[in-house]
Amino acid sequence: MSNSLVIAPQWIGDAVMTEPLMRRLHARGERLTVGALPWVAPVYRAMPQVAEVIEFPFQHGGLQFKARRSIARQIEGRFDAAYVLPNSLKSALLPFLASIPRRVGYLGEARVGLLTHRLKNPKNKPPMVAFYSALSGDKEGLDQDRPQLRIADADIAAALARQGLVAKGYTVFAPGAEYGPAKRWPAAHFAQLAGLLDQPTVLLGSGKEAPLCEEIAAQAGPGKCLNLAGKTSLMEAFALIAGARAVVSNDSGLMHVAAAFGVPQVAVYGSSSPLHTPPLNDKARVLWLKDDPAYQPPLDCAPCFERDCPLGHTRCLLDITPQRVLQALYA
Repeated sequence: MSNSLVIAPQWIGDAVMTEPLMRRLHARGERLTVGALPWVAPVYRAMPQVAEVIEFPFQHGGLQFKARRSIARQIEGRFDAAYVLPNSLKSALLPFLASIPRRVGYLGEARVGLLTHRLKNPKNKPPMVAFYSALSGDKEGLDQDRPQLRIADADIAAALARQGLVAKGYTVFAPGAEYGPAKRWPAAHFAQLAGLLDQPTVLLGSGKEAPLCEEIAAQAGPGKCLNLAGKTSLMEAFALIAGARAVVSNDSGLMHVAAAFGVPQVAVYGSSSPLHTPPLNDKARVLWLKDDPAYQPPLDCAPCFERDCPLGHTRCLLDITPQRVLQALYA
């Protein structure tokens, strides 16, 4: 058995979409250690194929050369191969400094000399799961890969008990989207949808998204929403998603988590595209007005992939009504 180091992406959704790659590498006999930032590391602890997770003490931005060199010295000689999933130069630096003999990744940021096996970046945006799975060197079946996460039933039961919830007795809303407002369905729409549901709503998100969730809870009215944004660990959020009746979200990391647990879900898309980052779940319903021939005038501007709407109207999100999401939930 060979030992391989995987350098993880920095976003939760991207990390979920690497699971099929982990499965492929594990199936051919590679023992996997994942190096990940602390807020992403729990994703890999929900992947049975991963033997070990190393939390990197890095921050967003900056090369942080000394810290990378220090970790490289600690792991030198442990690994036969490294898979560098992000496209940045700094992500390829640690495997190089650790003298890992086989270093696989996509070309990018002048890191030719840091990688021994280099793939060309596709010109068009491919589905991200296939993009990551291609690093395995396999060429067949990449488009059929679907991420799968696992969490123990006992952990789900414990998380629900702490919040006084019953399995399948609530719906999760994940109203945030780290990338920006052009990916976020309006708070007022989430609040109205909460009022239309026949069961409680649990609001999940990061501490940054707590004010957004508080706004939704206030608009929905007393007793409609349990706001847990910023009050759970990521693993607890996973357990609450896995135990939910359904999940409603934007195109976000928690959307991909719900898909990987196979939970019924409705995913609302605005500035991004489900052709690039879809929820790979047979129980998912995607709402994207760009793909709706009945919607007029057509959204010629979509997908723009911008953080804020360049035209200032964000009708790609505003015009998806709570009633339409409700209908998709119970379709």
